[in-house]
Amino acid sequence: MSKSQWVINVTEATFQREVLERSKERPVVVDFWAPWCGPCRMLAPLLEKLAAERNGDFVLAKVNTDENPGLAAAFRIEGIPAVKAFHGGRLVMEFVGVLPEPQLREAINRICPSEVDKLAVQAAGREAADPAEAERLYRQVLEQDRKQELALIGLARLLVGRGQDAEAAELLGRLPPGGPFAAEADRLNGILALRKQAAGLGDEAKLRQRVEAEPNAAKPRYELGCVLAAAGKYPEALAMLLSAAERDRNLAKKEVREAMLKVFQVVGVRSDLADDYRDRLRQLLY
Repeated sequence: MSKSQWVINVTEATFQREVLERSKERPVVVDFWAPWCGPCRMLAPLLEKLAAERNGDFVLAKVNTDENPGLAAAFRIEGIPAVKAFHGGRLVMEFVGVLPEPQLREAINRICPSEVDKLAVQAAGREAADPAEAERLYRQVLEQDRKQELALIGLARLLVGRGQDAEAAELLGRLPPGGPFAAEADRLNGILALRKQAAGLGDEAKLRQRVEAEPNAAKPRYELGCVLAAAGKYPEALAMLLSAAERDRNLAKKEVREAMLKVFQVVGVRSDLADDYRDRLRQLLY
């Protein structure tokens, strides 16, 4: 067994974390093998050699099929050695048997990050501490590859944080549906939609005055809820929107419901906050 930090043993209990989750950071190549398998003993040193050479470009995860039959069954392993590579939580490459070293290198090269990809990862690491430098690096990446997904989502996130919504929307529009950044893209698009919805409704202080002056009116509460949501005050926004729904069922069925769905998109569709207010709105409407 290689002593490289980029070669790990994986079990049924750790596969989700060590392979699928880790593959969102870097490719993970899974080697399904067994101690009695002669070809496995031929392939393993080649894979371990490449893992050491690439020094973190990918992780080699070794699965003993004798000890982890559930994984072998789940991935329909009928012959070993079987190799399956994951990136972004998705299967991106697979083969069965022993490949000649040149062919194996070519396969690994196809799934490993390019220099542009590495620059995007570097930018992501600078986002919190040095957003200006992160932006510079992201833009440098996109000059070379306008579809590089990590740079698109990272730069869009920075721009949303600064209120540069038009450029952020254009960047998010370049991302393909699905993929490892779909949830974050949905969140950012939700923020943009809430801001657009609140545009022209007035400022928070004046809307609060209207709510106080017209305590039984639904429309001021709906508008204040939209403005609060656009400002990122999500729990208060949902409470205000629900109070508008309680006062006007017709408003609740369309405008309030749509506004609350946008908030759910931002806070997490299956978050505790979203679940709570989804149930409360459902009880009110049905």
